[in-house]
Amino acid sequence: MNARVSPMSLKYYAFCLKNNHYKVRLDFAEIGWNTTRDPSLKRNRVFDIEIQGEKKATDFNIEIAAGGVDRNVTLEYNNILVHDNRLVIHLYWSGKGSTWVRTVYYGPLISAISVSPVLKKHQKLSSATIVGIVGSSVLAVLLILALFWKLGWLGGKTTKNGDQKSIELFPGGVFNFQQIKAATKNFDPKNKIGEGGFGEVYKGVLESGTRVAVKRLSKKAKQGAEEFINEIGTNFALQHPNLVRVLGSCAEQSQLLIVYEYMENNSLEQALFGSAEIKSRLNWLIRVKICHDVAKGLAYIHEESRLKIVHRDIKPTNILLDKDFTAKISDFGFAKHSEDENPHITTRIAGSRGYMSPEYLQGFLTPKADVYSFGLVTLEIVSGKQISTFRAKDQNIYLLDIAYDYQQQGNLIALVDPSLGSDYTHKEALNLLDLAMKCVNPSPKLRPSMSEVVKILEGIVKVVQAKWKSKTSSIGNPSVGDDSPVANLFSGSTQSAGSTSQEGASDTIICPSTSKEIDDSSDLDD
Repeated sequence: MNARVSPMSLKYYAFCLKNNHYKVRLDFAEIGWNTTRDPSLKRNRVFDIEIQGEKKATDFNIEIAAGGVDRNVTLEYNNILVHDNRLVIHLYWSGKGSTWVRTVYYGPLISAISVSPVLKKHQKLSSATIVGIVGSSVLAVLLILALFWKLGWLGGKTTKNGDQKSIELFPGGVFNFQQIKAATKNFDPKNKIGEGGFGEVYKGVLESGTRVAVKRLSKKAKQGAEEFINEIGTNFALQHPNLVRVLGSCAEQSQLLIVYEYMENNSLEQALFGSAEIKSRLNWLIRVKICHDVAKGLAYIHEESRLKIVHRDIKPTNILLDKDFTAKISDFGFAKHSEDENPHITTRIAGSRGYMSPEYLQGFLTPKADVYSFGLVTLEIVSGKQISTFRAKDQNIYLLDIAYDYQQQGNLIALVDPSLGSDYTHKEALNLLDLAMKCVNPSPKLRPSMSEVVKILEGIVKVVQAKWKSKTSSIGNPSVGDDSPVANLFSGSTQSAGSTSQEGASDTIICPSTSKEIDDSSDLDD
């Protein structure tokens, strides 16, 4: 009653699968005709079976395999690997085909398909792995308990002053609230150097004379204890010249404070879009250096560090500049761990509007989300323009749309900041813009990795920009997969996902819900 039959081809897709090994079971029964009732009829149904592009059976004959008609025969294939969240089963007539008069019933026929994950055998962990897991777990628990104790949720010891409770939550420095309050002159508004959805940042000077920057998490901020611990814990594991160093932290009197090394030139946001005096110092060589520094920092956290993570919030305000304009990435409160064996993370969205990649907007996270954000920041650095500009009539003009237009016209160089004058070479600027456009490709697969970006910036590898067949915009683009029609625009193909040159039919047999929680109010900074 529910069998599927086709003159030439049947193709089945199972989308949204977790990358894993699966057991595929195919059930067949020859119900198209009954040769036993009329032995003079010599009819054979012959077709091939292909799973994930690999041929599993050639000239398969249901009647012969089952030993007759109206009998069931089951074929099972174990350890079928799904590596791109999609399974494809293809039944097709590729040679001898079926014999007898051609009717709608002469092609491949199948009655049922089932797909189930293969359970992994328990593997013995090495001693080093066990020690690492236990150590990390104990550290996390201690940090959380310490924080709760400091906030008064678990009670705690009172010092001689009666109201001070200090504890070192981060190696390198013990700070109590009074020290930080004195360093920032009681959080004097004159010392405020930054502000965002997380709270405020103040400059300060410790008793030792060391200049610091203090992030004071707002009591009203949605970035709370979880992000606080995530940031100091992540910074403990990550040490790199292009990552801002955390000197210590404090959790007292319902305050969550993080003390950073002081960055004399503040953030890239203020350097690019703040006072004209600072922007005038951003010559071409410094802008290229900033791109290179950010790329090296991201390559480190994605591929080189012990703790592989995705930052999730790369934007100019989270890129700080020291006195020599060396760029350092900051604010790891939203950072997400990325395991090698499971690089595709489905998660709730946390970050800043405008800098999120299309696939991350749907909760699908890989390191390529940071690559996309890096591409947008690079466009801002080269053009001197913000990612979006408000204009009259309640309309926003998006930098990425302008870049798309210029690229389609073959005039991408027009995006370069006019204030640079002749302080750049045409070839170098165009190469950097081509790299940025490759990073913001709507298809994650077509974006380079950050280590590849570093090699391109160092001249080791040349950037090859994909050709575009039509204009499009990735602002709010819902395309997620690499085989989407939008993705194919950039790979030079107009064939839609799942299309085949053979006549036939296709069914989707498995597609669990992929809708994820999107908490606009708590995790998205405007």
